[in-house]
Amino acid sequence: MDVYQEYKQKLRTPEEAVKIVKSGDWVDYSTNVCFPTLLDEALSKRRDELFDVKIRGNLSFGPVKAAECDPSREHFYYNSWHCSAYERKLCDRGLCDYIPMIFRNVVPYYRHFLTVNVAMMCVTPMDKHGYFNLSCATGVARGILDKADVVILEINENLPWIYGGFEETIHISDVDYIVEGPHGPLPEFPIPQATEENRKIAELILPYIPDGATLQLGIGGLPNVVGKMLAESELKDLGMHTELCGDAYYELFLAGKLTNRKKTYQPHKGVTGMVFGSKKLYDWVDRNPGVIAEPLEFVNASEVIALQENMIAINNCISIDLYGQTGAESAGFRHISGTGGQLDYLTGAAMSKGGKAFACMTSTYTDKDGMLHSRIVPYFEGDIVTIPRSQDHFVVTEYGAVNLAGRTVWERAEMLVSISHPDFREELIRAAEKQKIWRKPVQRI
Repeated sequence: MDVYQEYKQKLRTPEEAVKIVKSGDWVDYSTNVCFPTLLDEALSKRRDELFDVKIRGNLSFGPVKAAECDPSREHFYYNSWHCSAYERKLCDRGLCDYIPMIFRNVVPYYRHFLTVNVAMMCVTPMDKHGYFNLSCATGVARGILDKADVVILEINENLPWIYGGFEETIHISDVDYIVEGPHGPLPEFPIPQATEENRKIAELILPYIPDGATLQLGIGGLPNVVGKMLAESELKDLGMHTELCGDAYYELFLAGKLTNRKKTYQPHKGVTGMVFGSKKLYDWVDRNPGVIAEPLEFVNASEVIALQENMIAINNCISIDLYGQTGAESAGFRHISGTGGQLDYLTGAAMSKGGKAFACMTSTYTDKDGMLHSRIVPYFEGDIVTIPRSQDHFVVTEYGAVNLAGRTVWERAEMLVSISHPDFREELIRAAEKQKIWRKPVQRI
């Protein structure tokens, strides 16, 4: 059959397509800017006739109408693999639950353990060969679509077509329904304005990065700010191998720093699993032979990351205790984001010849009542541990950079106190003494 005829046969309105969803089903929305806005709205309108429909998504920027239309959660029960700022607010309202994971494991979880009754996501328009590009969601999309009993694609004419190594497309013959409709511009996430603390953190990391290094910049504002500042440095011939491609890589490209020519694995190609940022970023990755998207079970595999010599991983964290346990996904019991690929990149960078992994944070934060708190704490009280103390590498605040790898408990305590805010150092020393992880000064005769 001609692919255009097949396309017409499978074309439905959003309201017609979501009729396939039944009470009790598991529905998947994929990730980030490939969120199916038209289908989500149509599904939300079926609220009163459906019960116990479980929905999975991640990094959704909102609104998720199926979640917001049902405060009781009797009809739609929304869950996220990795929370965006919007989904974090849903969690605060009791309208979203987190699914613990490491990002490279998401598709294997689907493949081996999970049910998907209906998968729906946004893709690019079909090409002349009958293929749709999975665009900014390539890292996880194909594995989810392959597991689904029913596949519904929503065409978003604004999505970039991103070339891939494999599993970046799906053919019309593997699709059950197609939905068209108007879409606004893609959500944009420009790099936040750098603070003085951000600039100091970047300055502290810079000496550790050689020319020709390959960069991973994690999800969050701070890694992107650091990346943008690297674009202003004297570094050259940097490469990209990352879970997420954000605007910092575009800034590095504009500055002539991102060439990928010194990569020891997949040279001349910037590799990513997902993309979101500004319109300039979407335009840059669109049909760009220098950028390819691949499944995260490959991109985020530590053994693949380690193939890059001088692999530099720069990630954000929320807090660290004096034992070296690092939290990057919750503040106490309040859920913030997710594990993502941070642990894999720490491991892979540490395995890489010349590689280094950095967990970055400002030394303090101010709460809603104006109180200043240290991000370096004596011990965790409910915080989720993202990096176990057995896998620590570099920790950086605006007061210094320390490498905890192989260090004793008392050395870790000393190092972490040294990069804490001065106002909290005496308090942290007293806590370390009480916890019996502080070494008293040696008296020399």
